[in-house]
Amino acid sequence: MGQRNTMLRSMHDAGLAAWFGGSLMGAVGLNGAASGVGRRDERLRLSAAGWRRWAPVNLAAIGTHLLGASALLATERHRVAAQRGVAGMSAAKTGLTLAALGATAYAGVLGARLGKAGRVPVDGPTRAAEDTPDEVRAVQRQQRVMQWGVPALTGALIAISALAGEQQKPAPVMRGLVGRMGQLGNVGKLASLTKPAVATTVGRMLAK
Repeated sequence: MGQRNTMLRSMHDAGLAAWFGGSLMGAVGLNGAASGVGRRDERLRLSAAGWRRWAPVNLAAIGTHLLGASALLATERHRVAAQRGVAGMSAAKTGLTLAALGATAYAGVLGARLGKAGRVPVDGPTRAAEDTPDEVRAVQRQQRVMQWGVPALTGALIAISALAGEQQKPAPVMRGLVGRMGQLGNVGKLASLTKPAVATTVGRMLAK
């Protein structure tokens, strides 16, 4: 079980790191570099070409992260039910994940629309020039928000994943189980919920 959880955690973390890092590099590096291209009517095309090359890797990273996260949640389902605070953390993480997926998908739609705009003059991939067509200008305005929204949301996911990892340490687990006991006020029900979680915790403590 320990090796399996380690593999799943690696998938979860590596996928999320690539998702976050790729979106941040694209906003800072790719779009920034495209803004410096001499011909203004080439900037959108070059940026779109770079994002198209990254899209399959990004999709694989997201899939790897989701697979690892889903499997970890299934493995830790007893602890989620038994340990106080874990269910709330899991719900918050799920909400952030859905928001990040939505933002990523919408950014991809906007990027595709900009890529199909053709050779139009712009100051940058997300910054219009005075002679940029209005329809392109409107999409750029939205994309300027989304290019920072994706790394912000995935960065928040990294932070909440670190907090969730702290909850898995033996001391927080035991405190959470005791706190859950006070909430339930039913020793029999608590025993049925916590037995798998306690067994897992004891096993981890003995393994150290």
